[in-house]
Amino acid sequence: MTHSNRGSRASETCVPAEKVLVAIPALNEASHIRECLESLLSDTWIAGTRVVVADGGSTDDTCAIVTAMIADHAALSLIQNPARLQAAAINKVVRECSDQNTEFVIRCDAHAIYPQHYVARVAQALSDLPEAASIVTPMDAVGISCFQRAAAWVADTPLGSGGSAHRGGQRSGWVDHGHHAGFRVDWFRRIGGYDESFSHNEDAEFDRRLTQAGGRIRLDADIRLDYSMRPTLLKLTKQYWFYGRGRARTVTKHRMRPRIRQLIPAVNFAVLALSLIATPVFPLLLIFPAAYLALLVAVSAIAAVRLRTLCGLWAGAALGAMHNAWGAGFLWQMILGNRVKR
Repeated sequence: MTHSNRGSRASETCVPAEKVLVAIPALNEASHIRECLESLLSDTWIAGTRVVVADGGSTDDTCAIVTAMIADHAALSLIQNPARLQAAAINKVVRECSDQNTEFVIRCDAHAIYPQHYVARVAQALSDLPEAASIVTPMDAVGISCFQRAAAWVADTPLGSGGSAHRGGQRSGWVDHGHHAGFRVDWFRRIGGYDESFSHNEDAEFDRRLTQAGGRIRLDADIRLDYSMRPTLLKLTKQYWFYGRGRARTVTKHRMRPRIRQLIPAVNFAVLALSLIATPVFPLLLIFPAAYLALLVAVSAIAAVRLRTLCGLWAGAALGAMHNAWGAGFLWQMILGNRVKR
């Protein structure tokens, strides 16, 4: 996996390492956790921090791998997260592992491989901007397999991301949401951390409460993170179903007005479903599904040309899964309201 890491400022890092706490939720990440930790711990500066893996009850070798690495890395430790969810993991790390020296909490993902000096750069960005309660970073979608490469290409287009600033965005600035990278621990505690009832979209729900409380969120486009797409169409569909549900829970909990880019997938799914149901009575309604299918075919053709490989033909299927799984999940959760039903 490659990383874009423009304008490295590692040599300018002046944040004392003991002020930084790194939280890594994990659950059955034996295939990824070693590479993730090695990418973080390769920076000699991080030896002075605390890097805590919060395991949610892994049944594979995740804990054994982390335990073996602890012998060589004094900064690394492992705790258990009985609540399993990522939101609960971060909260527990902050609650149990921070102390009077902790100023910054950096959130990392066990499924990711981080660019050099990532933690130091996020901590420095927070230090340089006292008015920022949180630093968020753009994600650049990547993939290795045919399907992943096509899905990654389409995910970072306006059709795939809706123009979201943290999905492949190129400009730094103040935002209302982004991929969570670092927090000031006092702000994190002030708003009560993550809502542990959220299995997905806990970051956007957190950001809503943070901005309502007066906290500001800075997107630093120079600190970038590669995001590996799900390996199969089924797993991508499941992921976006939960994404849609999570967004709907945030909307209903805070009585928010959904943005247009959030409404479009839901409306698209509803119109597609109703058109197909009513087709036996009104055959002309097939025009909309046919037009949408034509769009997906065109996306696949463009992706194949841009990627210079037939792998790009998966792009239309990936886009259809993202749109419709997200839309269906959003509508289903809107019917449930703020209730949690796995």
